[in-house]
Amino acid sequence: MDSGLLKKLFGNTPTWQGPCVVLVDAETSVKTTGPDSIVAGGTKSYAPRITSGRVNADAVCYHAEHNAILVVQRFKTKQHTGEDVLQQTLIFLDVDHVVGLEFESANRLATLGIPEPPMPDKPHYAAGTLVG
Repeated sequence: MDSGLLKKLFGNTPTWQGPCVVLVDAETSVKTTGPDSIVAGGTKSYAPRITSGRVNADAVCYHAEHNAILVVQRFKTKQHTGEDVLQQTLIFLDVDHVVGLEFESANRLATLGIPEPPMPDKPHYAAGTLVG
């Protein structure tokens, strides 16, 4: 990804930004499709794993000096005592392997000087489309 674009999105000084999804050119993220659980008879059943290049970030920081994006992921886990524990994972990503960034809203366009796209006034239906 272009470092000039990252400087515009995140600023020149390393500061933490809000959540986004960082897309990388490797299968770096592993997720389970459901919780791992113990079933009847004591046989442990593991949920299938899905690998992708989509890294969910709770906080991101662009560090131009080191040409890296720092990603923090936060996970809430429950101990056997019932206490909730917040775990944080810090990931350093080389900017040369970052393919894209995905934000939850279009308000980041303002940092690039681009207005948000207009919202449609009313739905447009093609001829012959059943509505209702």
